[in-house]
Amino acid sequence: MNKQSHFDYIIIGAGSAGFAAAIKADELGAKTALVNAGLPLGGTCVNVGCVPSKTLLNIAQTYYDSTSRITPGIHFEKVTLNFQEAIDHELKLVEEMQKTKYQDVLARLTNVTYFDGEAKFISNRGIAINGDTFSSEKFLICNGSTAIAPPISGLDRVSYITHTEALKLKTLPTHLLVVGGGPVALEFAQMYAHFGSRVTILQRSQILKGAEPEISKGIIEILKEEGIEILEGVEFLGVGESEAGKSVKVKIGATYNERVFVGDELLVGTGKRPNTAELGLNMVGVEVEKDGAVKINEMMQTTNQAVYAAGDVIDSPKRLETTAAKEGNIATENALEGANRKMTYHDVPSVVFTTPAVASVGLTEREVVNKDISCNCTTIPFEFVPKAKIIGDTRGVIKMVIDDKTKKILGLHILSRHAEELIHEATLAVKFGLTLEDIRDTVHVFPTLSESIKLIATSFDKDLTRLSCCIE
Repeated sequence: MNKQSHFDYIIIGAGSAGFAAAIKADELGAKTALVNAGLPLGGTCVNVGCVPSKTLLNIAQTYYDSTSRITPGIHFEKVTLNFQEAIDHELKLVEEMQKTKYQDVLARLTNVTYFDGEAKFISNRGIAINGDTFSSEKFLICNGSTAIAPPISGLDRVSYITHTEALKLKTLPTHLLVVGGGPVALEFAQMYAHFGSRVTILQRSQILKGAEPEISKGIIEILKEEGIEILEGVEFLGVGESEAGKSVKVKIGATYNERVFVGDELLVGTGKRPNTAELGLNMVGVEVEKDGAVKINEMMQTTNQAVYAAGDVIDSPKRLETTAAKEGNIATENALEGANRKMTYHDVPSVVFTTPAVASVGLTEREVVNKDISCNCTTIPFEFVPKAKIIGDTRGVIKMVIDDKTKKILGLHILSRHAEELIHEATLAVKFGLTLEDIRDTVHVFPTLSESIKLIATSFDKDLTRLSCCIE
């Protein structure tokens, strides 16, 4: 029998954006429906994103460090890897966190009703879920995205994997071929290299396109030193599969030399498509971009004033789970309270969880120049950071971008151990418009890696080789 029910707010998607929206709506006392299909509760982050991938990255790094890095005074007699045990641990942690951070949280939301099923707009104020119809005055679309493959001849006939399957492999690949050069591709490439696989990265353009040149060059050198083969500027001619494994035929460089790479696993990590095709958005006048991303304004509102969107379904400059959560929160306050909050991205940090990690916030040098701002930049290696010497890992650089007139910090870009932790001081500096003097006048703990931020600020007008450890 067809049921009908009215809600104050209907949220389509239960990932980071959806859950942040549901929690906020519950706080505001709005009668809310949370609808989900595809990935389980929690979406990408907890199921096939940050939680499982960073768990495996940590295990792989620990194994690699114990077998490959030399620490004075420590000698490992025998270190073994049980790959299946590592995978089982990761999957168990995902299950645990999905329950404690999503299922249990949902159960405590007194104003939120959960529906498991596909949602589709059937009228300007109505949706259908599993044959039942529901109405609302306000909607939020945040049902995520799906990994897509590039248009390479033969790829559709090959049993390739994406990051989702790479988190559940039963056996460790002997030779892993990776198509792509973004964060996902680099993280999984290093992860499997640290586990012991031979890894080859094949990328059409450049590694970490858009990153500061000093950063991308630095991570490439580090990955190559660890034995990962990296080829940029390749043209993919075709993909095949035989008893020998998966094969990728490419042209390389201006000379167009052809090469064929063969591996037992092929990982495609090149991008995602917003999950909007089956939502019936044409029924409610919600416009989308060519790639299916929902068009929105600064307040997360679509071309239909009653419908908002957040997360991977929009063309966000930073598709991150934390960004999605903030977008979902802002969209909900705007939809239910008319708060008119705007989403900004200039102070949102991003990280590639390689080791050393790549972290960035604010503008790059090129972006500042393109904005016709008087720019000044400096870069220093982590060899200048005492704590880096103490822990025996001076790999990496830190680059600061400032407005040369006001001395305000516009961007900070780091390649180093624990860059994912260091970036937050820089985030506050960018968010609140701090200057070089604000950083230099702040006492930092010695010895710490975070002291690198004070060092880089100091380096604009002082020679670091002429300073003692505890700079001031």
